[in-house]
Amino acid sequence: MRYILVSGGVISGVGKGIIASSTGLLLKTLGLRVTCIKIDPYLNIDAGTMNPKDHGECFVLDDGGECDLDLGHYQRYLGINLSRDHNITTGKINMEVGLRERRGDYLGRTVQVVPHVTNLIKEWIERVARIPIDESGAEPDVCIVELGGTVGDIENMPFVEALTQLRHRCGKGNFINIQVSYVPVINGEQKTKPTQHAVKTIRSAGLIPDLIACRCERPLDQDTINKIALHCQVEPEQVIAVRDMPTVYQVPVLLKEQGLITVLRSILMLDSLTPEPAQVKKGAEIWQKWKDVISKNYTETIDIALVGKYVELHDSYLSLYKSLEHAAIWCKRKLNLIWVDSEHLEESTREADPALYHKAWHDVCSASGLVVPGGFGERATEGIIKATQWAREHNTPWLGICFGMQLAVCEFARNVCGHPNATSEEFDENAEYPAVIFMPEGSKETKGGTMRLGLRTTHFQPGSEDSKLRAMYGNAETVDERHRHRYEVNPAFVDEFEKAGLSFVGKDDTGRRMEIIEIKSHPYFVGVQYHPEYISQPLSPSLPILGLVAAAIGCLDEVTKEVCELRNKANSTVNGTA
Repeated sequence: MRYILVSGGVISGVGKGIIASSTGLLLKTLGLRVTCIKIDPYLNIDAGTMNPKDHGECFVLDDGGECDLDLGHYQRYLGINLSRDHNITTGKINMEVGLRERRGDYLGRTVQVVPHVTNLIKEWIERVARIPIDESGAEPDVCIVELGGTVGDIENMPFVEALTQLRHRCGKGNFINIQVSYVPVINGEQKTKPTQHAVKTIRSAGLIPDLIACRCERPLDQDTINKIALHCQVEPEQVIAVRDMPTVYQVPVLLKEQGLITVLRSILMLDSLTPEPAQVKKGAEIWQKWKDVISKNYTETIDIALVGKYVELHDSYLSLYKSLEHAAIWCKRKLNLIWVDSEHLEESTREADPALYHKAWHDVCSASGLVVPGGFGERATEGIIKATQWAREHNTPWLGICFGMQLAVCEFARNVCGHPNATSEEFDENAEYPAVIFMPEGSKETKGGTMRLGLRTTHFQPGSEDSKLRAMYGNAETVDERHRHRYEVNPAFVDEFEKAGLSFVGKDDTGRRMEIIEIKSHPYFVGVQYHPEYISQPLSPSLPILGLVAAAIGCLDEVTKEVCELRNKANSTVNGTA
């Protein structure tokens, strides 16, 4: 097993996740199997209870693991399926050490950070690194470990010590450290001192950077590269400039152009690995498709408005933003995503700041399509309901995800079925007309990990043959998508809604939980209880989101036909008929 540690210095948020993912993609193009682990030093068990405006989105895995958004980068770039154990947190480590101590596993010893915590971290990494991450069932060849935060933070130190010991255990040629740093420009001069100090800090902690990836706004001058190499004790070719690119999907190409593969081959002795010929061929095909996709520079744009509660921090909806990009690229368009704070659409904003109110409504009314993402709580929901009503009544393509679908049902109950007090039990436990209710198997006492999480099957219902979304799925009988919710549409009112024109085209295994809504007479009015953005990839966009973008452009039928033809071709190849 080869390990690549990606650590950071100077400041957080410099793009370690993108660099880790891009490095993994380059290795995959060589035919190697690559897995990833993200270490987060916070005390939370997982990201499930964090405010998205503080931490960014919570990414959900097939097994229901709620984790850091960087695991979304890994899956989008590498097309792999990770587990909840691929995200290590201080909370998880402390909980496991505590459980072991209570069981008596330490046999009366004094439990300490070294060796007990550090040993557990090493064990965890080595165990998870060998978990198969694709359909082959084979162990990965390379494990990329991203250490969150910045080296030198007090909460990072147990992980730094454990990784230092892991490097020693792995031996020469099996471990490499990429230190990501930031090179600011002050008065036109590229400053290297922050990077020098960051490397000095990580070396003093026991880790030795083999490569230094310098984040910068523009290409590094050769004098800057030489200065960093001299003071950080590496060769100039081991200093890589990761400048700002038009899209993050071009970063792998940038890294390859600077010789990253050559350096990795040398230090990790990759030539001694012998990937299967089929894997090598597959890797070459992926790289060619990747370059074909990211090389396109489309000039025509498509305007999509994202109406949400947490738009102040765009990372709150990172996977959705990326999935809309994937869909736009597929449709040969450049995405113009318009961020609309749903609170600005409400009467309270109209009274307090009329200009803000009218701008928000102008953005909604002028967009070619609307998407309403997930969320929690009553704040700003009336704005979402009003925007949804506008899209329904004005035939604007609309997609509601999770919370968005639930609020669309409330809007329909109010304005079509004549129940003005229709709402969700999330906002009013004693609601007169609870269109959305708390799931009976949920827990109101324990918040963490108690939602309906992970990959679940949705069954298309009889009579859904004319569904636009089902057509996008190739007229499949079932689809598997990832979920994250604790409220659901009230099944007691489904018959009333359907008689009024709201079709429930998809339901769960029991037939009582609503998964997909659609107004079939509308150009594209679709709501899904699941989160389709979690499985979207640049070369394989999410189908509900692709449907929204295609409908907004006016080419839904053509895109649906194209997707179905590709699906049939892939199925024929798998079945040995092509």
